[in-house]
Amino acid sequence: MDKTSNEYRVLLIYVVLILATVIAFEQVRHNEFVNYDDDVYVTENRHVNGGISRESVFWAFTTFAGPDIGHWQPLTWLSHMLDCELFGLAPGWHHLTNLLFHIANTLLLFWVLRRMTGAVWPSAFVAAAFALHPLHVESVAWVTERRDVLSTLFWMLTIAAYIRYAQRPGIGRYLPVVLAFGLGLMAKSMLVTLPFVLLLLDYWPLGRFQWPRNFALRSKTPGWGLIAEKIPLFVLVLVSSVFALIAAGAAAWNLPLNYRIANALVSYVTYINKMIYPSNLAVFYPHLGDSLPALQAIVCFIKLAVVSAVVIYMARRRRYLIVGWLWYLGTLVPVIGLVQVGSQAMADRYTYLPSIGIFIMVAWGAAELFSKWRYRKIGLGVSAGIVLAVLLICTRMQVRHWQNTFTLFGHARKVTRSNPITHNNYGYSLLERGQLDEAIREFREALRLEPKHSKAHNNLGSVLIMKNKISEAIEEFREAVRLKPDFPDACSNLGLAYARLGKYELAIENFDKALQLRPDWPEVYNNLGLAYAHLGEYDLAIQNYNEALALKPDYIYVYYNMALAMADQGRYDQAIERFNEALRAEPNWPGAHYNLGNIYYRQGRLNLAIAHWLETVRLNPDFAKALNSLAWVLAATEDTKVQNPADAVKYAERACELTDYKDPGVLDTLAAAYAAVGKFDQAIETAEKAIELALTAGKKDMAQEIQDRLQLYKSGRPYREK
Repeated sequence: MDKTSNEYRVLLIYVVLILATVIAFEQVRHNEFVNYDDDVYVTENRHVNGGISRESVFWAFTTFAGPDIGHWQPLTWLSHMLDCELFGLAPGWHHLTNLLFHIANTLLLFWVLRRMTGAVWPSAFVAAAFALHPLHVESVAWVTERRDVLSTLFWMLTIAAYIRYAQRPGIGRYLPVVLAFGLGLMAKSMLVTLPFVLLLLDYWPLGRFQWPRNFALRSKTPGWGLIAEKIPLFVLVLVSSVFALIAAGAAAWNLPLNYRIANALVSYVTYINKMIYPSNLAVFYPHLGDSLPALQAIVCFIKLAVVSAVVIYMARRRRYLIVGWLWYLGTLVPVIGLVQVGSQAMADRYTYLPSIGIFIMVAWGAAELFSKWRYRKIGLGVSAGIVLAVLLICTRMQVRHWQNTFTLFGHARKVTRSNPITHNNYGYSLLERGQLDEAIREFREALRLEPKHSKAHNNLGSVLIMKNKISEAIEEFREAVRLKPDFPDACSNLGLAYARLGKYELAIENFDKALQLRPDWPEVYNNLGLAYAHLGEYDLAIQNYNEALALKPDYIYVYYNMALAMADQGRYDQAIERFNEALRAEPNWPGAHYNLGNIYYRQGRLNLAIAHWLETVRLNPDFAKALNSLAWVLAATEDTKVQNPADAVKYAERACELTDYKDPGVLDTLAAAYAAVGKFDQAIETAEKAIELALTAGKKDMAQEIQDRLQLYKSGRPYREK
């Protein structure tokens, strides 16, 4: 085949790889964020969702995140920030960014393998299997796993730069290797195994490694030189490992060493099984605890030992086997669970890079196995096509499970057992859909499986609050805090529950604890301000509102609450300014118009008060308080330019209908309106009923005021407000 034909063939392979990957994953553009780390990493992370700024960049490089994150990944953070800067929180674009990185990784994988080996079709098969395998859906379809696809991009770029360096070693060609590797480590520390993989590539296919002929002179063999040249890379590995351990410290799980070793052995074999037969894939695989059989671990050890022995035996003649096998075993070491970070036993995403080693073994092994077969090209081509077509279909099916939290954990719930994480997250998705009873069942099932599941206690408490079972909710929140004292969400929710009971001192205590754990939480500052306002400590309330606005300047509810506090202090002009800030952001906010009208009324600016109350009623025709305020002013004012008794009756009657004629204050307004239009008999009857209701409710002062007005109605005079 001539050079031009070969170039066209390679170009066609690139095009097919792109098209096949797009067909397999295109549905991600319709997928939502999932309530499983996407909130922590993107949607509710103010450092990220605000886009790129000097503060956010500094945070990306300096944060050693707590137990909910457990990674040092500044480059990944910057990538998420750039997405938010460009696309906001539109999930489709974030997913497409992941897909673009995955496509780039696929093309680079094909390029580096073909460049190193000269073998087009085995390289194409490995790249296609990498692109289309359903085990890789998690890394592509989960926004949080941006670190997988981004770090792999730099993994491939490092190898590409290394190929160029290996052709003609020199400092100018070595620096890009170090740079690309360093950037990759800043995306995900799992790349610490890359220098070892480069040594494998030196052995095959680059052929830089030489077996020592004289073992007495082994220190002078080229192999030691290959290790020495990678010392700068090993230094970066050491630094990255330290950062990773610091970041992961709070997320580490203390499991017995013998269990971790057994789980690692089982995981190694299970990953290969799922590569061969990718069924029952789930977002979370739980530890089986004491139910992990020792026999299973022993059998898995024997399987791994047998395969290792075979590839070592065949290493001289079929170097690709030992390279592929050690690639698989070695790249899984950081995430195989010997150092347990997180509560998962294993995860599909961990195979994103390691699976390449197995694919290399299969591709080159099949090519050699059938090398003497007469119809090998047709047979291998058809077989590879069928395998890749099946993988593509399976991947499309798996992508659909990642559509949203409900579909993701609904599927995981079906394909795993004894999985409290899945029941808890599925319950949360039901909670978001308003299916409260079903959510409670899922949370209780999670707690049955794991009674110490603090998040399930917290979520169960949240549902109980929605069902107005405040005391039961408090017990759940308290248990969540007892199990996990550094759980800011549970502390905040406990504060909200106490506030619902009017126990504002206890609410403040828990809000303060939540802010100690998470100082940059504007919502809790707002709730703390509300608690202080209920206690009449307005200066402290306003101080906390200002803290909330410093963190979230567009937090319009804080402007609203601050305005209420200032109004209660009599600082009307400042209150008006804050209400107007809220209305500039949300012009159709009935509550803001209503309260702004109240302030203008207190200032005697009746026309402005009426204008805002009318706007309130236009936006919400069933806003009883606004209807009552309108009716009162139109009926009782001395200003003849403002008086409108007929409308006063209309508004007052509607307010009484909405309150079922059981609110003495609204009935008092209706009586004043009847008197204003000269219907004194109705005014008297209504006022008497209002007095009766006020006395029943223990409102003696109100009853006396209505009694005074009743005397006016009996003498045939309307009430006029001074």
